[in-house]
Amino acid sequence: MKNKANKNLTSLDEILDKKYGKRGVKKREEWEQEFEAFRLGVLLEKARIKLGMTQEELAEKCGTNKSYISRIENNASDIRLSTLMKIIQQGLGGHLKLTLTF
Repeated sequence: MKNKANKNLTSLDEILDKKYGKRGVKKREEWEQEFEAFRLGVLLEKARIKLGMTQEELAEKCGTNKSYISRIENNASDIRLSTLMKIIQQGLGGHLKLTLTF
């Protein structure tokens, strides 16, 4: 949807529609999934830094290793839900809330 004030503006959805297809198209859904994994890594990294923790300290608190935390933060590793919950609850002292959209 273009902004009425400036018809030269293009929304992110319009760019993604053109490059990957509309939502529901396999290529677009793969992009969306990768983006959410990237976002998760960024959220975990920001929380860790806000708490003044190193990757090694976080790994020790939740029973994993520094390289695994690094791979998650850099979107280079899939993460199991149980491991994610350990990192958030035991490592960061937080709570995970999930939502589904259709």
